[in-house]
Amino acid sequence: MPHGISCALTGLWHDANGDWNTAHRVIQAGNSEEDAWVHAYLHRKEGDIDNAHYWYRRCNRQPAIESLENEWTTIAMALLEKDTDARST
Repeated sequence: MPHGISCALTGLWHDANGDWNTAHRVIQAGNSEEDAWVHAYLHRKEGDIDNAHYWYRRCNRQPAIESLENEWTTIAMALLEKDTDARST
């Protein structure tokens, strides 16, 4: 696992590597809007739509309607862009 990345990116990394349980455990420790976004995605992937909607509300986003793969990519790109911007300032 890459070191020095956000809780949200760590959760996505574990999910991409087939470890939903660790991804969920990691993301539960976070409290940012980005963490809530990943949390929503994870529950959507799990099929727990009511819980996913709760987390979408927590991150001030509409529930995703795109494929899970596209949502994962959208989240990852947004988080990587934010991480890159933070490192360059």
